[in-house]
Amino acid sequence: MCRNRCCINGSNKAPAPVRRAQDAMNYEAPAWLPGGNLQTIWPALYGRRVFGPHPQYRRERWDTPDGDFVDVDFLATAPALPGVVRPLLVLFHGLEGSSRSHYAEAFADVAHAQGWDYAVPHFRGCSGEINVGPRAYHSGDFEEIGWVLRRLRAGQDAVARGDAPERRAGPPQASERPLGGQQGHEVPSVGVPIVAVGVSLGGNALLRWAEEAGGTAATTVASVAAVSSPIDLAAGGWAIGRGFNRQVYTRMFLRSMKPKALAKLAQFPGLFDRAAMLAARDLYAFDNLFTAPLHGFKSTEDYWGRASAKPHLHQIQIPALVVNARNDPFVPAWSLPHQNNVGRHVTLWQPAHGGHVGFPQGRLPGHVRAMPDAVAGWLAAQAGFPFVPTPE
Repeated sequence: MCRNRCCINGSNKAPAPVRRAQDAMNYEAPAWLPGGNLQTIWPALYGRRVFGPHPQYRRERWDTPDGDFVDVDFLATAPALPGVVRPLLVLFHGLEGSSRSHYAEAFADVAHAQGWDYAVPHFRGCSGEINVGPRAYHSGDFEEIGWVLRRLRAGQDAVARGDAPERRAGPPQASERPLGGQQGHEVPSVGVPIVAVGVSLGGNALLRWAEEAGGTAATTVASVAAVSSPIDLAAGGWAIGRGFNRQVYTRMFLRSMKPKALAKLAQFPGLFDRAAMLAARDLYAFDNLFTAPLHGFKSTEDYWGRASAKPHLHQIQIPALVVNARNDPFVPAWSLPHQNNVGRHVTLWQPAHGGHVGFPQGRLPGHVRAMPDAVAGWLAAQAGFPFVPTPE
């Protein structure tokens, strides 16, 4: 099947321009870091991630219903003050990410500054240890997202009722304070807010969960956000499979993904063709050989089509924020939705700059706290609890 841009869009005509969505972030890239590629690469490697202490995590291993496991990292904080129950911010990481990704640590710093709890569930095989089942993870993994969120919801409610010990661990911190940094502010003991953000792949999967859950999503989380997510997977696959992107980003991902796939083959001989895996040079080939068949899809085209969140955004029934920089090298601007394509519960932020999960700010070498602060503030506002922006 043809994999060029004309086939992705279903015609030989160039796609119509996307109407500019609002840019409530008011984001402006620093003059010293121009262009989408620099705004992607530099922040991930050199940008300052935190304004407070470096995040320390406590890991829980959860057994899954299919006999596998998922590792969840919780931000280690002091126990909550008596009578105060803290909101929980959940982050679903991107392709080959983890709780130590630059954006995950930046969101952890926001949670710490606000006095929130924070959790990073790892997709299977991304916590530093290969999972044991004959599967991995994928961009449309909404069933896994739902299972994790429901378990977190049950845990939060149990703690709020006093039916379970608190998860939090770590020495008392002078900066520890109740919700939103407001001394004495209390949250009702039931319905403790959970808000969730997904980054890149994790954002698409989170939106797919919200779409599938419809009106029932509100019983689990108060609001969701997706950052730099390729919600049109075919368009993202086209973008990352050509030119500079193919030589840099595709090679980077395959250097991590291929060894994991081969480890999975060692666990389950005959799972796929080893020689074909070694010969794969782009994500299309990798997904066709590994991701799609392992997760019930017929092919890459079937996977990218069925797993994309963009066609179903109108089904979301809880507050949802979709943030995409228009110079993201992974997500073409022409593939982004405009407000007429989404339901009333979905807000689009599409700043002109920011790269892919970059959004650098400040003087050289810059920091990556601007985007997490803006997104967390939006999530808090939708959930109805206070948020105090963090000064540099």
